[in-house]
Amino acid sequence: MKSTTLKLALICLVACPLLFTSCMYSKKQCQKSYAKAAKETYDIIIVPGAPMDNKSLNKVLQARIYWAKYLFDKGITKNIMFSGSAVYSPYYEAKMMALFAEAIGIPKENIYLETKAEHSTENIYYSYKHAKNLGFKKIALATDPFQAKFLNVFMNKNVSKDIASTPIDFTIIKSMKSIMVTPNIDKEKAFDENFVSITERESFMKRFRGTLGKNLNKTYYE
Repeated sequence: MKSTTLKLALICLVACPLLFTSCMYSKKQCQKSYAKAAKETYDIIIVPGAPMDNKSLNKVLQARIYWAKYLFDKGITKNIMFSGSAVYSPYYEAKMMALFAEAIGIPKENIYLETKAEHSTENIYYSYKHAKNLGFKKIALATDPFQAKFLNVFMNKNVSKDIASTPIDFTIIKSMKSIMVTPNIDKEKAFDENFVSITERESFMKRFRGTLGKNLNKTYYE
């Protein structure tokens, strides 16, 4: 009982400041961020994965992919990097997103993958390193407003202050609903035959540390 109480106290101690600094971007802030991004051309944008089941990409991931397509179609980015390992299901999040992206019209030659990350903090850390190694210089994060706010705090302290942020403007996403589809994709192309769920490999406390960016493997993409 004492051990459980200690864990809960530790989580509250660490998580409370995190919650105050990671509130969602407001609608106005998202629109302002997009207006600024629309004046730029990025070499590549980073699109993080998210927990998913074995059936299909959830609405959060679909929104991130359609936002990436919008930025690509508008010429705001030249390339897209999808990030995410096989974490809670035996399918690589990055590969599933890439298959979806190709199916809705993003050229395969403009899609890059990062398949090591198991937490949002790792998505941005590993993807940035991978992108820099590939020779990309002007890099931006493209995700939903909540995750963007949280990751801005992390990446400014632990990755680089040069990464731009382009959180989803849901006003734009809603205007695209008439053309948004959920294509059938061959998810077996994203299957990890050696998969073991993170809940079986790691304790709750280790996963929590991962969420905070405390489990980074800095040798990846050296």
